[in-house]
Amino acid sequence: MNMLMLLGAASAAPSGHNLLFMMADQMRADAFGKVNPRQKTPNIDQLADDGIMLKAYTSTPSCTPARAAILTGQKPWNHGMLGYGAVAQKYPYEMPRTLAQSGYSTHSFGKDHFGWNTTADEGVPHGYQTTDLYDGMVSEPDDYHQWFEREMPGHKPEEGWPTLDMNSWMGAPYVFNSSLHPTAYVGRAAVKFIKENLVNATKPWFLKVSFHRPHSPYDPPQDYLDQVQEADLLPTRISTDGWDKNFSINSHANNCGPQFKDAWCGDMPAVNLTLAKRAYYGSIRFVDTQVGLIIAALKETSNYDNTLIVWTADHGDGQGDHYHFRKTYPYEESAAVPMIVRWPVTMKSIYPRGSQMMEKVTELRDIFPTMLDGAGLEIGSSIDGQSLLCIIDPSRPQCKPWRQWIDLEHSTCYNITNHWNALTDGRMKYIFNAYFPGEQLFNLTADPYELVDIAAEPAYESELKLWRGRMVAQFEEEKRGPTFVLNGVLQQRVKGQTYSPNYPSNYQPEPDINQA
Repeated sequence: MNMLMLLGAASAAPSGHNLLFMMADQMRADAFGKVNPRQKTPNIDQLADDGIMLKAYTSTPSCTPARAAILTGQKPWNHGMLGYGAVAQKYPYEMPRTLAQSGYSTHSFGKDHFGWNTTADEGVPHGYQTTDLYDGMVSEPDDYHQWFEREMPGHKPEEGWPTLDMNSWMGAPYVFNSSLHPTAYVGRAAVKFIKENLVNATKPWFLKVSFHRPHSPYDPPQDYLDQVQEADLLPTRISTDGWDKNFSINSHANNCGPQFKDAWCGDMPAVNLTLAKRAYYGSIRFVDTQVGLIIAALKETSNYDNTLIVWTADHGDGQGDHYHFRKTYPYEESAAVPMIVRWPVTMKSIYPRGSQMMEKVTELRDIFPTMLDGAGLEIGSSIDGQSLLCIIDPSRPQCKPWRQWIDLEHSTCYNITNHWNALTDGRMKYIFNAYFPGEQLFNLTADPYELVDIAAEPAYESELKLWRGRMVAQFEEEKRGPTFVLNGVLQQRVKGQTYSPNYPSNYQPEPDINQA
């Protein structure tokens, strides 16, 4: 479609702010400098200094269900993805489609993970009028793969990380020139688009920039790997009461341990784990460089002041904490994500720029209503999320009292026992491990790294009962039925359920759960 047509037509345009939504895949909440000063991310840090940092989670911490929450603004039971499956071809109410129908030009760069239409030779759009994609799927001939093969005839992008794969826990430097790296590709494409198309645009725009890294493979360019030394790394977090000991067992039956390239748990050799961590954080520093270039392009084109910017991630990364790797777990390293909101200069806030507001718990479902609010559009009744702008200015017309806690869950992935529901208000966390069944309770205020499970402590008996009752009430309100709760009692569920009855019927085939 003609780009000038998309960015013109001022008579049909709404009067809202420009919208920039940026995210990194598999970036932990503690993986940037404002939270961890050992990590050097000056551009993401500057975004936080010009906005506000919030306490945030991803309700279903793997790639596709997290993106379904972003698309729909709904909780897992309502958008229908309770674990790692396929994003539906279309939802009744979607963020980019709604904005496009309201007069915004909508554009996506990087990872959508919506699937690839081989007939049209493009990603499933969900309302994005233009896309330039790298989904990180070896089987998908996306825009980056096609570009790479034009630049490097006879070669495949995956040759850039010959000892790794798309879900490996290990790290190694990228072997090609850094300009060929998918992180550089996405940043460069976004900057080019801004400079060529957003100068004096006569209608507001919504731009999504989604980096695949630091998702595996951990493959930063050599100079970015060299920037991160062992002294820069946070210590690996292991429980002091032994609740996570079972995950340390290197077992062929469970695909755990260093003998598995894609291991989801295990006690890994220190030298390999150190390199993996250095490569992970080096990958984030490379992403940060691209963020700086994008922000500079916005300023150069006089777009920065009027742009609402949100930065987050779809989920975190175990990085060896509690012997976990990859994601899909209820623990902080997997379920907590960064959330930064930078508001336009004309927008009111009760907080000064550079604030941190961790008392209210936010989630990825809040991004869609935030964008609608920033665009001056009505937040639809099907949306479960709340506008993050209501935190910085509670007097906004669509604001309501903020939620007290958030629901989390993930159906079976990697192993039949990894199947759980959880609730947290950012201060306490209750986990129901459905397979066994079993309960865990963590005091995140006193124990932010979940080193001690207090579920069996008599002093927390009433707290445990309170959170258990909240989960029962949620399941009953959602009408999940006797499989989940019967006569007020949470039920053991040895079999997972990837989709709820609310998942759209136009589904795609379910992918391999080991590819999450």
